Amino acid sequence: MDSYFYKMDLFGIPWLTVNVPNLILTTVAMAIVFFVTFFMSRKIRMYPTGAQNALEYLVQFVKNIIHSTMDWKQGKNFVMLGITIILYVFVANMMGVPFELATANHDVWWNSPTSNPVLTISLAAFVIVLTHIYGLKLKGPKEYGKDYFRPAFFMAPFKVIEDFSNTLTLGMRLYANIYAKEMIMVMLVGLGASSLFWAFGAFIPLVIFQAFSVFIGSLQAFIFCMLTMVYMAHKVSEDH
Repeated sequence: MDSYFYKMDLFGIPWLTVNVPNLILTTVAMAIVFFVTFFMSRKIRMYPTGAQNALEYLVQFVKNIIHSTMDWKQGKNFVMLGITIILYVFVANMMGVPFELATANHDVWWNSPTSNPVLTISLAAFVIVLTHIYGLKLKGPKEYGKDYFRPAFFMAPFKVIEDFSNTLTLGMRLYANIYAKEMIMVMLVGLGASSLFWAFGAFIPLVIFQAFSVFIGSLQAFIFCMLTMVYMAHKVSEDH
């Protein structure tokens, strides 16, 4: 089943095309993350319970990810980055799990925004740019520049290529998994809508796959956060 997204030229510029539904969904995902974390952290107690307990567990989970990739001396700078990334990617992945909204002409208005490669590649590029910024900040321009010529001077071109390949693989891995998940769900729904027999036949597989989709979305959020810290470690750690 072919899906379409309403697009418009921003400021009337033909080459500056905006995917309107994806722009809205990206903003909704950010708003969800902001308001959920805001209300979970409004009342801080010495002995946490409920929402505060869940938030502190998430913070410790991200700290463990950072500990596994780099020394805490550098890693303490990236706790908020890790929390933001894992929460945002998780929420964006989950938005298309309970339902998708589309018109009769298959114009999609609600799905997982991470099923769009523009968003995932943009997130990946943002991460890679941050690794360079923090590498320069924490190691200094001179030491950071020397890393491109270690362990030998001819490694510099390969390390530049590595930055581009890391951007593509980080973004495309997330996109491919979420897009495939959503396409399978759309096919199951289409099968169930084709006849009364398949409506019953597709119901159980759809419920099972929705549960599996939650696992896929959670796993991809974890992987994206983990790889972010791995790439960051390569730029800021003294032993890399």
